[in-house]
Amino acid sequence: MNKIAPKLVVRRLPIYLHILDNLIRNDVQIISSRELSDETGFTAEQIRKDLAFFGAFGTRGTGYNTSFLREKILKIIGLDDQTNIVVVGAGHLGIALIRYNVTNNSYVNVVAAFDIDPDVIGLKILDVEVMPMARMKEIAEEYKVKVAILTVPSEQAQIAVEQIIQSGINVIFNFAPTKLHVPEGVYVRNANLSIELQSLIYYATSEKEKKF
Repeated sequence: MNKIAPKLVVRRLPIYLHILDNLIRNDVQIISSRELSDETGFTAEQIRKDLAFFGAFGTRGTGYNTSFLREKILKIIGLDDQTNIVVVGAGHLGIALIRYNVTNNSYVNVVAAFDIDPDVIGLKILDVEVMPMARMKEIAEEYKVKVAILTVPSEQAQIAVEQIIQSGINVIFNFAPTKLHVPEGVYVRNANLSIELQSLIYYATSEKEKKF
């Protein structure tokens, strides 16, 4: 039986993939763990340990073949086939995420968006149609969707996530600023933009201005 990778290792894999994509675009064929360390900020030892968890992908004294390593990481993550996703909530943030993923993220395919607002239902964002929530289960089954991006207001989030789960989707990227209650086997990653911005403001204030 395959071992389950630690969460921190899984979170670093897309960073390696992003670096490899850029290297391949620039015709770089071989990269060492030390060079990957310079690109990512992780130690060379950490990078070697992360990759060794899944197998032997490099050659001692030479490094990693960028194309070969990229293909292996794609398969590990599950991006060797394009992943169908949906966006739940077609407000400003939802629309921005649809546009970004359609134009900049070749690893996913946004098959639909969902909302409860009759004023946006039927609209198309770059050929992605906004549909009523009642159609989510139908679309999820048709396209074998397992991932949803949630961008609804916090007071609607729990109701929306229950509909997402009932549709057979068990991976949720949550942009709603609230804690979601989900059953075992459903995976939620929270992205609170307000908290991230507020924490960054710390670095915008000089030490002289800080008062404790």
